[in-house]
Amino acid sequence: MTVTEVRAGGGVQAPPPVRPRRRGIGWGMRLEILALSGPAILVFAGFVIFPVLMAAYYGFYRWKGFGPPTDFVGLDNYVTILQDTLFHEALWHNGQIVVLSIVLQGPIALGLALLLNQRMRGQSLIRVLIFVPYVISEVIVGTAWSLMLQSSGAINDVLRSIGLGALAQDWLSDPAIAIWTLMLILTWKYVGFAVILFLAGMQNIPAELSEAAAVDGASYWQTQRSITLPLLGPTIRIWAFLSIIGALQLFDLVYIIWGQYVASTAGTSTMATYMVTEGRNAGNYGYGNAVAVVLFLISMLIALVYQRFVLRRDTEGALTGGR
Repeated sequence: MTVTEVRAGGGVQAPPPVRPRRRGIGWGMRLEILALSGPAILVFAGFVIFPVLMAAYYGFYRWKGFGPPTDFVGLDNYVTILQDTLFHEALWHNGQIVVLSIVLQGPIALGLALLLNQRMRGQSLIRVLIFVPYVISEVIVGTAWSLMLQSSGAINDVLRSIGLGALAQDWLSDPAIAIWTLMLILTWKYVGFAVILFLAGMQNIPAELSEAAAVDGASYWQTQRSITLPLLGPTIRIWAFLSIIGALQLFDLVYIIWGQYVASTAGTSTMATYMVTEGRNAGNYGYGNAVAVVLFLISMLIALVYQRFVLRRDTEGALTGGR
């Protein structure tokens, strides 16, 4: 028989509940995790963490790029960056590109994705044509657009040949137009990636929801507004995050089309082009490394804030706690 303690009032005290003991991860599981994640961790440390640490180290020196750094300047490089108006302009241009990329590419990509999600003739061909610019090399894209958009390029020649010569512009050198020219090229190249991403997200939305809404009398646009867009939210937020990081680190197209000197005068310079121009091209690799560190910190800060306040709802739903 089970022995129980009898209280003064005559009641029987129930035994305390038995809490299940948490089972720790065995050595076999630990070795398996280490074997699977070890190579990726080594690659990440070697190609991301180590270069960042070395850039931070060289950023404290005035270094010409060869031999060990000896001219220690402390925080002078970072102070110069924060005080340089050219860096302020580049940072402002990056901010414009971030906002305009989301404002322009998002609605266009969403509209095309909704259209291509319907059954239509030539659907596969249209998808391929929209996605083709994304897979073309930036060098080819930049060279082709720079030739077409010159003052005597194909775009202005076509406008003059059809009687619209008044619309011919200096698309690359005019500071009032150059940023919009850049956004046109970026939208043309990267909207295909957003379309494919949105289409993939739409494939995960159960068709039964749209069918039930149609039975209830909802119109097509009501269905998209109440069902498709809310369920597509995680995909849109991931795309926006990738677009923001890509816009902050934009370099190749600007450098190819505008060059190292014209970009600043045309109003299209970015933090990455500033880093190359004032660092490598000026022979001051220590200063260039300091700019790289500042760019890394800005990108990391924005990524952490975005993940904390925007992606939190998605990551919390995806993570589960083990017992």
